[in-house]
Amino acid sequence: MQRAMVFDRDEAIKRSVDVALEKLRVFREKYPFTENPEAIERLSPEDVFRRNTGEIGEFFRYIEYYLKPLGGLRTYPKVYLEIREQIDLFKHLLYVVVDNKKSLAEKVDAPWSEIKGLGGDSHIAKKIIFCFNYETGSVIPIFSTSHLEHFLNIIHETPWRPIHYGGLSLGKKYETLTEKLLKAKESSQVTSPWEITYFCRFLYETYTPPKKPQKLNIKNSLKKALTEQQERYARFMALLKKLKEEGKISAEQLRAYKDQWQKNPEIRQTLIDELSN
Repeated sequence: MQRAMVFDRDEAIKRSVDVALEKLRVFREKYPFTENPEAIERLSPEDVFRRNTGEIGEFFRYIEYYLKPLGGLRTYPKVYLEIREQIDLFKHLLYVVVDNKKSLAEKVDAPWSEIKGLGGDSHIAKKIIFCFNYETGSVIPIFSTSHLEHFLNIIHETPWRPIHYGGLSLGKKYETLTEKLLKAKESSQVTSPWEITYFCRFLYETYTPPKKPQKLNIKNSLKKALTEQQERYARFMALLKKLKEEGKISAEQLRAYKDQWQKNPEIRQTLIDELSN
């Protein structure tokens, strides 16, 4: 919360996000696939890649360049040629993207890898999904799975990985990570009213991920987090017992403070600060 309160004081980042959101509105008017899925059929090969000039088409010029403040991508021109060559399959994938009956996991787990360059961690696919589902409030402009894990490891006090996380599909992982991050955003009075792209820019500016994602040992990570929480709780209880022995709080107050600690993780540091003064 302290870092969020001093973030972007000159609002330069907010202005760049606002400009990009306006470009997203224009993009959605040009390609109204969410509102009218039949418009997908009008997407031409030239919208994807202009073979004669070797330039990317208008559709991906928006995705990669004009909407860069809504999440950057590292792509290679050849991928757009691959998409052009399989335009019918790409249109099928776009139908999945705008299907409001499909979950986020199902959209990410669609057969993107059948087009060379769209598989792997599916960064391009995730940005397309974000752009055409923005208004739902259930998508985020962070397309790297390792980046999401990195941010949640930093801002969560308690282990956030569900049981069998390692066995989940890419889409299920992404859906889980997205839900956890959105919940973390809403848990803070400072970040709750922020637009989601602005919040994600805050994360990247404040907790920049390492350049080379490190493989996480899930068991050790969980064990370390649990140990830290146990030690912190032990110090809190020692403080309460000391205050009770000194006659500064009653047994009833001790139980009340203990109950607040268990039920409201977001105020734990506030409790420690108040009791220490």
